[in-house]
Amino acid sequence: MGNPKSKISKSKRDSRRAQTFKLSAPGIVECPQCHEMKLAHRVCPNCGYYKNKEVISTEK
Repeated sequence: MGNPKSKISKSKRDSRRAQTFKLSAPGIVECPQCHEMKLAHRVCPNCGYYKNKEVISTEK
């Protein structure tokens, strides 16, 4: 069996493992109705529209 020549430090081990668990940024797009930034595939919190239909009535 192969044995390591020297101890791998915790920071070296953890930085190597961190490469496989990268988080991606959420998809932020512009709302076609009010042109505010919103999360993709979700109802716009500003105007209440989703796919050119009003889903939530908002008070203006």
